[in-house]
Amino acid sequence: MRELGISVYPAKSSEEEDCRYIDKAFKYGFTRIFTNLISVENDKALLERFKRVCLYAKSNKMEVIADINPEVLKNLGVSFEDIEFFYNLGLYGIRFDTGSGGFEESLMTYNPYNLKIEINMSSGVKYMENIMEYKPNLENLMGCHNFYPLRYTGISRKHFEKCSAAFKSYSIPTAAFVTSHNSATFGPWPDSDGLCTLEEHRNLPIETQAKDLFNTGLIDTVIIGDCYASEDELRALGSLDKNILSLNVELEEGISDIEKKIVLEEPHFNRGDISEYLIRSTLSRIKYKDNVFKVFNPVKQIKKGDILIPSSEYKRYAGELQIALKDMENSGKINVVAKIAPEEVFLLDYIQPWQKFKLKLK
Repeated sequence: MRELGISVYPAKSSEEEDCRYIDKAFKYGFTRIFTNLISVENDKALLERFKRVCLYAKSNKMEVIADINPEVLKNLGVSFEDIEFFYNLGLYGIRFDTGSGGFEESLMTYNPYNLKIEINMSSGVKYMENIMEYKPNLENLMGCHNFYPLRYTGISRKHFEKCSAAFKSYSIPTAAFVTSHNSATFGPWPDSDGLCTLEEHRNLPIETQAKDLFNTGLIDTVIIGDCYASEDELRALGSLDKNILSLNVELEEGISDIEKKIVLEEPHFNRGDISEYLIRSTLSRIKYKDNVFKVFNPVKQIKKGDILIPSSEYKRYAGELQIALKDMENSGKINVVAKIAPEEVFLLDYIQPWQKFKLKLK
């Protein structure tokens, strides 16, 4: 099941603010929380505050996973063999930003509290393969990518796909981060140019980032890395259909009611006999075969991202919805009825044969 998550950093915020943020996120259907214990020493007062925030989240049926490393274990006096301390904090699991040799992590997956052991997905596949060699309890093993506070340090799509596919091949639940554009956000470290996993996401709207991650089929949970995202951002992600790609569109002036209905209300898919020039969704040409589609916007030069419906000057193709994948010349018989939102045009490159998708008014 695909999920949404937020991040809270009690070491840098107040308990009241964190709880209010948790309430908002819960209202919009968020179920996961990422937090950070790496910057926390054995400060009893701060750990008690962490615990209260974690237990408050738990009371809202939200699962909290805290980032740690071997140094944290040492500072807290916790061993790999006994991680009851984290269970008592109210955590759902612990994430190893940097881990050990693999045996220790595999051993921890058999903890009697069924705490989840989440491992860093961004550092390559060898770490995960080492853990797998030691036969972990897969029921308690999870993966989560890093986020990257410094501009240009986020990982590439190629590396992301390689690492994520390795985890998915073992059916290990996966997660990755998107960044908020709320001006008041912060992260666990002093520097923050945004907290995303993929560098190419850094300047994109948060909704578009999440759509892309879910559409890869490689990520189960999308987490906002920054604290605190705006309520508009929480609402946008909460209303997102996590199981089908929904693209924002802008309608052209003069579009008919039938054409508007085809774009926004009819089901769409990419035909299996794919073209390098067009995504073709053909059910509408059958359903509306008796409708007359007049020529109203036959722009001479079709651009990538233009949404097209051939006019009735084409006997067989009239009413078919098409999306341009390349710039091309118009025959003069095809209407440009809408456009994919500019920031989402790149998502067209990742629509697969027979994939279903939706078009939504921006």
